[in-house]
Amino acid sequence: MAPKDLVFQVSHNDSPMPAAERDAILADPPFGSVFTDHMVDICWSEKGGWHRPRVQPYGPIAMDPAAAVLHYGQEIFEGLKAYRHADGSIWSFRPDQNALRMQRSAKRMALPELPADYFLESLKQLIAVDGAWVPSAPEMSLYIRPYMYAKEAFLGVRAAKKVAFYIIAAPAGPYFSGGVKPVSIWLSTDYSRAGKGGTGQAKTGGNYAASLVAQAEAAEHGCAQVLFLDSVEGKYLEELGGMNIVLVYKDGRVVTPQSDTILQGITRDSILQLAEDAGHTVERRPVTLEEWRDGVESGDIVEAFACGTAAVVTPIGQLKSKDFTIGDLDQPAGPLTLALREKLTDIQYGRQPDPYGWMFRLDG
Repeated sequence: MAPKDLVFQVSHNDSPMPAAERDAILADPPFGSVFTDHMVDICWSEKGGWHRPRVQPYGPIAMDPAAAVLHYGQEIFEGLKAYRHADGSIWSFRPDQNALRMQRSAKRMALPELPADYFLESLKQLIAVDGAWVPSAPEMSLYIRPYMYAKEAFLGVRAAKKVAFYIIAAPAGPYFSGGVKPVSIWLSTDYSRAGKGGTGQAKTGGNYAASLVAQAEAAEHGCAQVLFLDSVEGKYLEELGGMNIVLVYKDGRVVTPQSDTILQGITRDSILQLAEDAGHTVERRPVTLEEWRDGVESGDIVEAFACGTAAVVTPIGQLKSKDFTIGDLDQPAGPLTLALREKLTDIQYGRQPDPYGWMFRLDG
């Protein structure tokens, strides 16, 4: 049931994409470049609070040239997916955690915190009009992007008093076109993703903008992603440009870096829960680059993978840097990596029971 104080006005798109054209896109969707027919729009102001919730046709947003986001980067976003199960129903994976993480990001970026029930209802309202955009083929989903930005028109360094919250969505196939096989990642030694006391734990656009030059460097070296180290000592693993990292040890331990500059990954936390329930010891702690390098050389570290909403779980075959290389790209994906990926995706797509209550129905 919708929150009593949140009544959406729905304006249907008069020119939706023809069904045949939409179905052709859903058969092989590009990631993040074709969008559904509608979007969610909710306003916030210091005086009026959250108000005027709408589902409206997808289209350009009018913005004042002095909008605060354009000058001071006051913006946050989230990422989650909608999955179609075999019976045709549509579900999302732990969207309550996305809602809570968005609240934490908002607090750090001096933005208003959208109530979690508003967040969840917004997802349901969008699916109510654009449910046909959720693919049914294996490994396909509808990627959903909620975001919030400061829209007040002013030039002055303070928190904006007017904010916009939107949700847009795009059908998505596999994140990496090569499928589930080990990838190379590049070690960035010249750039840091976030600093102590900064915005590392917030999902804000500035963090990703800061990573793009390093990501371009990774691409120049034939790597799919970039790995950042801490900005203080430059020796502790942080995270990739858009994913968390996990190491698997010969004795069965599953280890992930932990610091106050790493984004709390919902996919990562879910994977670690599955690993723990399968009998593995899970460690969240600082991890040095040297530990990874020595562990691979000695055989103590037997698998590495990246995880996140878009990519789910991706095996890491090789870490490359200017001075050395860790791992062998020709090695097959590790058995635990593949098992955890299969377990998680089976829950998400309804192929296995969900004993955790992670799935949230968006339709009906």
